[in-house]
Amino acid sequence: MTNRKNFDVIIVGAGSVGVPTAMALGEQGVKALVLDKMPSPGQGENKRAIGGIRATHSDPAKILTCLRSLEIFSSWKELHGDDIEWLKGGYTFPVYREVDEKALKSILPIQKKFGLNIEFVGPEAIAEVVPGINRDGLRGGTFSPDDGSASPLRSSNAFYKKAVQSGIEFRFKENVEKIVLNNRSVAGVITDKGEYRSEVVVDAAGPYSRTLCRSAGVDIPVTPDSHEAAISEPVKPFFTCMVVDLRPGPNSKNYYFYQNKLGQVVFCITPDPVIVGTDKRETSRFLPQVGARMVNLLPKLKNLRVRRVWRGLYPMSPDGSPLVGWNRDVKGLLHATGMCGQGFMLGPGVGELVARTITGKTTENDRIILEAFSPYRSFGGEEALK
Repeated sequence: MTNRKNFDVIIVGAGSVGVPTAMALGEQGVKALVLDKMPSPGQGENKRAIGGIRATHSDPAKILTCLRSLEIFSSWKELHGDDIEWLKGGYTFPVYREVDEKALKSILPIQKKFGLNIEFVGPEAIAEVVPGINRDGLRGGTFSPDDGSASPLRSSNAFYKKAVQSGIEFRFKENVEKIVLNNRSVAGVITDKGEYRSEVVVDAAGPYSRTLCRSAGVDIPVTPDSHEAAISEPVKPFFTCMVVDLRPGPNSKNYYFYQNKLGQVVFCITPDPVIVGTDKRETSRFLPQVGARMVNLLPKLKNLRVRRVWRGLYPMSPDGSPLVGWNRDVKGLLHATGMCGQGFMLGPGVGELVARTITGKTTENDRIILEAFSPYRSFGGEEALK
């Protein structure tokens, strides 16, 4: 094993958070190295994301972070030329139960206070953005038109290219085995191919963050669980917004779906109880389970042919919000993990936040976000729209 050159920052993980963080650090002239066991960027859980991007959250920190992410995604092609398949389709939460109506209306004031463009609208407006939706019992719902979607792989590749152009170094097919310490301070990392030195390590390892941090004697509350998703063949566009049905069903909580820029319908379900672990094998129960619910909500979907099914891992925190901030026990270890399945939409905003945290350029909004995302916060609550 040989010693390699020194870096200002080492990022572990070239995924939904690691690549945007590298890009943001490169823009500030920081000499950084990104390490990933996969052969190219975005090949872990990033490519298993379904592509939804929303600032429609109930937590101010998530709203502020994702509003910035939306700015980056929506302006990317105009500013940088890459087609990341951005589609400003909006998000809607149709409501059929009084309890959901009250819950969504109760968080509108905080959403609007922090800059979210959202309203609770009636059944006619919901039927306009989701043509053919089941009107039986429909009470209305929220609609946030500035949310949207993009391709996770195209986005990751675009961010990667920008990071490389700014001088960031990436090394793939290299597994980080250990964070090296010197008197409880970060000194670098050891991989299966070598050793790299740095006084700052960013943990962007997602579902594998706990294993990584334990190598430095640190335990963080990030637990992976499995979620299943699928994509249809492309068809003529007939709706664009992400539709989130909050009603629970057998062995599941909510489910959600949208039609992407290519005309494919992409959908996912939240299992209940959660499926803890790192098993990514597809199941035979997923399609019958989610298909019946989707067709009941939007009958037009019944003739769609499914092209592919997959499972990905959500790095879950106890309250459904990320862990972002410096570790108090190991100097130089910065957590940017526990995105709870929202790493793709949070990534660009979190990346800039992490870069400003490292360079000492945090803003007032950053301080709000870092307090909410602190790894040392109380985990008593749960974000309403996680």
